[in-house]
Amino acid sequence: MKRAEKEKIVTDLHERLTQAKAVFITDFRGLNVESISRLRRDLRQSGDEYQVVKNTLFYRASQETPISAQKDFFVGPCGITLSYKDPVGTAKTLTEFAKNRENFVFKGGVLGGKPISGEAIQQLSKMPPREALLGQVLSSLIAVPTGFVSTLSGVIQKFLGTLQAIEEQKAKA
Repeated sequence: MKRAEKEKIVTDLHERLTQAKAVFITDFRGLNVESISRLRRDLRQSGDEYQVVKNTLFYRASQETPISAQKDFFVGPCGITLSYKDPVGTAKTLTEFAKNRENFVFKGGVLGGKPISGEAIQQLSKMPPREALLGQVLSSLIAVPTGFVSTLSGVIQKFLGTLQAIEEQKAKA
């Protein structure tokens, strides 16, 4: 590979690393081309990427990004997953792919600028999707005013019941 090609790869990868919300690094030893192509296709459906890159090019491309601090990830064959939209969905796809493949190992990665371990990627995959979490937050935000309105209407109903009872007593007397 010529120097100009390498520089182009490094520049392109650096640009994509800065745009990604999360970067997951895996060891793909022992996987065949068909299974990696299936993983790429699954990730592409959600707008993510899986790429195998030489460690030296990956290290150069990662300079001035949060992933550059994780030098221990750049050992052995590395496959990188770039998540642009939903890191939880990406982690679920990777974990589902890894279930039947013991050679596919999570090395670690970066999520929101913070380093995470391989175990953290698996824990991330167990979280509910972003939409479900937003729904939970919204329902808890709605619960407070709804409870307040119910309490106020209960007080008014009791007050009206008391007034009605007083009216009935005065009518009998």
